Amino acid sequence: MTRYFRALFGVFLLGVLVACAPTPSKIKTYTGPAVTMALVQKSSRKLYLMHNNQVLKSYDVGLGYEPIGSKMFEGDGRTPEGVYFIDRFNPNSLYHLSVGISYPSPADTARAATYGLPAGRDIFIHGRGAEGALAAKKKIRDWTAGCIAVNDKEIEEVFSMLRPGVPIVIQP
Repeated sequence: MTRYFRALFGVFLLGVLVACAPTPSKIKTYTGPAVTMALVQKSSRKLYLMHNNQVLKSYDVGLGYEPIGSKMFEGDGRTPEGVYFIDRFNPNSLYHLSVGISYPSPADTARAATYGLPAGRDIFIHGRGAEGALAAKKKIRDWTAGCIAVNDKEIEEVFSMLRPGVPIVIQP
């Protein structure tokens, strides 16, 4: 019986040690040059984080499921085009982490109104999360509702490098 209790106690102690072990944070620290602009080139499916004219990092991206053309209104599946700003950070995103883009601008809202529809909202640079992992498994590159997607490891870098107010230029 003593051997049984020792084994049970050993399993219990192992469980306590595992539960107390630190888990790596998805929030990283960046100490390099400041990102002065994010540039998305939709045609080449690239995101560039820039310091002045120097590319600090580049990433392959997925776009909205209708990747050609600028976002016209909510639900069109397109990624907007134009100049916006980084305006929020979500460490609890369903897509691992997400960085908010200041869409819609007043011009975007007015354009959507000509269709009698809302412009939409909640455009982010984000990771994959479960939905994006499924899309990647099916080899679907452009799967978002209009956001810009990178993989989960990459969004950890992007999240750490960007700051509120940084301009993001999204080109066709």
